[in-house]
Amino acid sequence: MKLNKFIDHTLLKADATKEQMDVLLQEAIEYDFMSVCVNPTWVEYAAEKLKDSDVVVCTVIGFPLGANTSAVKAYESSTAIDEGAKEIDMVINIGAAKSGNWDLVASDIKAVVDVADEDAIVKVIIETALLTDEEKVKASQLAKEAGADFVKTSTGFSTGGATLEDVRLMRETVGPEMGVKASGGVSNREEALAMIDAGATRIGASKGIAIVS
Repeated sequence: MKLNKFIDHTLLKADATKEQMDVLLQEAIEYDFMSVCVNPTWVEYAAEKLKDSDVVVCTVIGFPLGANTSAVKAYESSTAIDEGAKEIDMVINIGAAKSGNWDLVASDIKAVVDVADEDAIVKVIIETALLTDEEKVKASQLAKEAGADFVKTSTGFSTGGATLEDVRLMRETVGPEMGVKASGGVSNREEALAMIDAGATRIGASKGIAIVS
């Protein structure tokens, strides 16, 4: 198993500088991670820097609250793909989920999936820390029905990150075909392997080097 290819090497802090971004990109090339996950403002820059590597650019949409309108999420996704993003991690409308407005949750995901089409992989961040188990299951089912490629646990900016229980529950819900990304709080090899054992096929982490070292 090539653990490095499970890693989305991540820098999403609001105060990330160009120097920090350059370090992230260099590390991603050096360790041959699956992707770098960066805010949309960095997509074009990252794509240019990574063009001679097999590291792809992942970006976040409606991040970190998920509270943008579907039209804005779709536009944000379209722009990111035009600028070189190959993977789109979008946050669901969490407030709609908590209100039981599942039609809105579904159409919101579908708006991004339709834009991505064949051009980018879509990962749906359900923000497990804010949901009940029943809501986690429902959100994961809707992501699958909408044609998304992955469900993802967390933004890393809420009240908690990935747990083994949540990864198992999401894997059980979406079945073997779909990806599950564990994100938030995975900081070493042991934790990463436990997440993979629980059903994760991707790990979002700012500590990618510690995980593979």
